[in-house]
Amino acid sequence: MTTASPRYHFITGLPRAGSTLLSALLLQNPRFHAGMSSPVGGLFRGMLNQLGAGSEFGPVVTRAQRHRLARGLFDSYYADQAGEKEVIFDTNRMWSAQMPALMEMFPGAKLIACVRNVAWVMDSIERRYRANPFEITRLFNDDTERNTVYSRVDTLAQRNRMVGYPWTALKEAFYGEHAASLLLVDYDLLAQAPHKVLPLIYQFLQEPAFEHNFEKVQYDAPDFDEALGLHGLHKVRPTVGLERRETILPPDLFEQYGKLSFWHDQANSRASVITAKAT
Repeated sequence: MTTASPRYHFITGLPRAGSTLLSALLLQNPRFHAGMSSPVGGLFRGMLNQLGAGSEFGPVVTRAQRHRLARGLFDSYYADQAGEKEVIFDTNRMWSAQMPALMEMFPGAKLIACVRNVAWVMDSIERRYRANPFEITRLFNDDTERNTVYSRVDTLAQRNRMVGYPWTALKEAFYGEHAASLLLVDYDLLAQAPHKVLPLIYQFLQEPAFEHNFEKVQYDAPDFDEALGLHGLHKVRPTVGLERRETILPPDLFEQYGKLSFWHDQANSRASVITAKAT
């Protein structure tokens, strides 16, 4: 008897914007598998680099073979979940920039992009940095980049770095031809009202409703965070809620990055958005 292949969906978006929390909640559903960023995205990109134009093997590998090899990465990596889980969510911030490939490999797949006011994203990363004052995090390449909060935030905002890359990738997807398969979920709303947000996510995914427990959430990845040099980066609090606090960013930095929430203007996009109205 052949085991049915699981359905694939994808979690993407900005860092420090709720993707780990969302995965922890989805994991409560016994039909689902979800987690923090997997290596599949990196394997996918590496394989295309090895087999694309200009590579040694590019001329002898057909487009159909590349397609099968790319799809095979997912099936091989998640083979342990096949037969146990009906739906698999793979998480990677690069998926926003790979929607054409994902839609071809997985027709009907959906992307859930976790978003947050970029100023608060920067504030959250800066807090983790300051909480580890005797650690040289891998987020920055040298002392010039890590010198002050201004150099740290500006470095993170570059288009090939931790915040700038997923922000630009998400903007590409938001205005792209596959935007109808994209759902943006605002972190503040997810944390404040998960009982309202999760049913909307299930509706977007066309999955039957499931009763989640927002008072007992579990997720942590200490080994991964230790390797990065930012302890506690992926630890989820047991009770879902939004912590109100003052920013530690200088006012000019907070104002600068607080203006980058492009998803509040949905006039030219077919994407779906779950967010509170901008104030």
